[in-house]
Amino acid sequence: MTAPERDPGLQPERTRLAWRRTTLSCTVVALLAGKQALHGGATPAGVVALSLSVLAWLGFLRVANRRVQGMGISRPQPMGVRAALTAAACTVALAVFAAAMLF
Repeated sequence: MTAPERDPGLQPERTRLAWRRTTLSCTVVALLAGKQALHGGATPAGVVALSLSVLAWLGFLRVANRRVQGMGISRPQPMGVRAALTAAACTVALAVFAAAMLF
């Protein structure tokens, strides 16, 4: 016997929207980091921090995109441990690299 088709209601849509908002926030942080790194001339340390920020942003963007696409089915799979750790690590790294550019 197969499981009946699940009525997902609005939960997947809320999850997709939350991932999109978080991605937008990370994008704003990455852009502000770029502005800060280039403000008053680009220093080598600023360029390195900006490059690392962009890499962290791209990593988060990939995880978020996969998760948003995964929510489009009637029975979305739970987020894997690896994806969750990657998203958390990218978020923390982005915050650290952006904060490092302030000093």
